Amino acid sequence: MSGLTDVLKNEYTGKLLNLAGVRKPPFVPDLNTKHYRTPLVEAGGGHVTLKKYSGPEIPASEWESLEYTTYKSDPFTWFAPITSPTGKNEMIGAAEVGKEELDCVPTPNSEKCPTIMAWLDSMGARYGRVQLLRMKPNTLRECRWGLHQDNNNLKNPDTHGWIVRIWLELTHDATSQLLVRSEHFNKKTEHAIALPAGQQAVVDSERLWHGGSHSGTHTRYALIASMESSPELNDWIKSQLP
Repeated sequence: MSGLTDVLKNEYTGKLLNLAGVRKPPFVPDLNTKHYRTPLVEAGGGHVTLKKYSGPEIPASEWESLEYTTYKSDPFTWFAPITSPTGKNEMIGAAEVGKEELDCVPTPNSEKCPTIMAWLDSMGARYGRVQLLRMKPNTLRECRWGLHQDNNNLKNPDTHGWIVRIWLELTHDATSQLLVRSEHFNKKTEHAIALPAGQQAVVDSERLWHGGSHSGTHTRYALIASMESSPELNDWIKSQLP
């Protein structure tokens, strides 16, 4: 779709392109596996909005000084891997190197963000890929065009818990939000999670279509971590409810 002008990139043209077979069809996640699923996430329909982060202050240097990289298909969003399947600062799927999502190791970036690492460890749950997101402002139209699902559990054995994702918003803008939908092109299933600075949220990002929107003027930074569903994660979520 590189030849499609930005003004035509909206969810309506997206639906037409899907129907015409122009866009690559999305994978259909198996939501009936034997993986353990966190009860509080299930009860929330696949997402839970938590209270704001209340731990030690995270200095801006813990996200501004990291090494970022991006995908060729998205020049507006950059990522700083904190853990990765290879331990390198690269965006690579675990399955690409014969691993599963939880089988990741710290990258050199992890040494630059000790407060963030302490927050992750404080949950008492197993985490896999962790990355900081650096995103330029975008519109709701662009956000809805880019709604997607994550393929977190491709290599995740069902003896493990179902992998979900946790968001921690690091910068503030009143317009920042995370959109989630249970049906790709059904706006009636859409829910907006406001993302002021410090906001925490858990999303079953394989089950739900999702995307971030931020129409402010500054660059947005947020942390995204793949977490294994477990009783420990459920306990942490319970402790973080508003």
